Amino acid sequence: MRFPSRSILLYALSLLAFVGAIAWVLAYADAIEARARRSGSPAEERLAPGGPASPALAPVPAPPASVSSTPSPAPPIPSASGPQPRAPGVGLLANIRDALSHSFPLLLAQLSVVVGLAGACGLLARRLGQPAVVGEMAAGIALGPSLLGHLFPGFSQALFPAASLGPLNLLSQVGVLLFLFTMGMEIDLGSLRRHARQALFVSHSGIVAPFLFGLGVALYLYSGFAPPQIHFPAFALFLGIAMSITAFPVLARILSERNLLSTPLGQTAMASAAVDDVTAWILLALVIAVAKSASPFTAAAVAAAAALFTLAMLFLVRPAARRLPVLDREGRPKRGAVLAALIAIFLSSLGTEAIGIHALFGAFLAGVAMPPQPAFRTFLRERLEYPASLFLLPVFFASTGLRTRVDGLSGAADWGVFALLLTLAVAGKLGGVSLAARATGSAWRDAFALGALMNTRGLMELIVLNVGLDLGILSPRLFTLMVLVALATTAMTGPLLGRILGTRAENPRGPYQGQGVEKVRAGVGSGS
Repeated sequence: MRFPSRSILLYALSLLAFVGAIAWVLAYADAIEARARRSGSPAEERLAPGGPASPALAPVPAPPASVSSTPSPAPPIPSASGPQPRAPGVGLLANIRDALSHSFPLLLAQLSVVVGLAGACGLLARRLGQPAVVGEMAAGIALGPSLLGHLFPGFSQALFPAASLGPLNLLSQVGVLLFLFTMGMEIDLGSLRRHARQALFVSHSGIVAPFLFGLGVALYLYSGFAPPQIHFPAFALFLGIAMSITAFPVLARILSERNLLSTPLGQTAMASAAVDDVTAWILLALVIAVAKSASPFTAAAVAAAAALFTLAMLFLVRPAARRLPVLDREGRPKRGAVLAALIAIFLSSLGTEAIGIHALFGAFLAGVAMPPQPAFRTFLRERLEYPASLFLLPVFFASTGLRTRVDGLSGAADWGVFALLLTLAVAGKLGGVSLAARATGSAWRDAFALGALMNTRGLMELIVLNVGLDLGILSPRLFTLMVLVALATTAMTGPLLGRILGTRAENPRGPYQGQGVEKVRAGVGSGS
């Protein structure tokens, strides 16, 4: 495709603005932090679940064993061996209460509720014309203190006591690792090369605009929403990245349900979303390096190590994997090759965690570096994506919901911040992508449709937000507001796309049944 000269000029200007904004953040960070200190406390006190506002709710991990702490009022979870034999005549309710005092029966009860409610809400969302992830996200929030804990605090505390959340959180992290591994396998580098110029321009414009808006709103939010001891550069850069995310898997499923994957719009959207996700994860790795490092030199060293690791995975591991005999004579994946792939997920994740960024980035790179044979990749996806999507990711949504405190938002001021974040997120993503697509020669209708598709954030946004909360970059209050923004932007994609294109979903059963998933597979992930 031959690009108009104005699109090349706009791309150059957008990159210049991106670099200039980062330079501004680093140059004026000390002055901004000093002004925040003069105006009062630079951050809110953490609204930890189970804090003064709601003593009965405590969805926070237990302190490490090496740290001395006062025992929690909640009864400890003594063992995973299950309930001990009870004397005859004990009532059914007493038996259930006794069973839930042990870790393994309690985990089974938690998984039953989480997976069941997430599945039901996902089905309901599809009936309403929404992606299943919208219902699953809503189910996770409903299980937390915002709804279940607010209406039934005793039941919520019994089902999700603080001491039991460690295993639940570990399960959710494994689910996210497997999910990002499968998303890495979806990245078709051959397709990206074929659509490189347009995909780069559209996706990077869709990153630069919301990123700049994120930096601007960070200047306003820093004094009231940044956690204690977090410096302005890490806070501002992370907020910019969080505003720039696109949910590649949700976008693929929306395109599949509307039979748009094989159209020029669908191909451009898939390539742009893939470039967006890769770019955003690289930038996130750099922001994590800044947040974790005590000095600019340490941050630069971590960033350099991350860059070297990424280059090694792409230009050493991936070419070597292409030459591996992963299929037997009948064309079936070898057991040893599948085992090696699983080990690669965990070793790559361990490597990026050891470097000082995050294990999730390593899982994503492991997926990108997998051998390209379609039969091998399809086998891995089918074996990993279903348990991850139907079982482990609902646990992640519940874990996110237990950390989301809608009940902790304090009136009109916080809801005004939510409206501001939502407006900037939509204007930056939808507006930036639409203008970029129009500059490359697309009709306004297709440009707006592409902007609406790229505006969906979904699960990818929640993963990024949880990373920010774990690292102490986001306060619980800002985390809650950003979760609501992710839910709202994902829910508006389908109706907005329908208004623009006048189309309806052709596959209301969703991505896990029928032809929808096959169409997604036909469009991405060949691994070439």
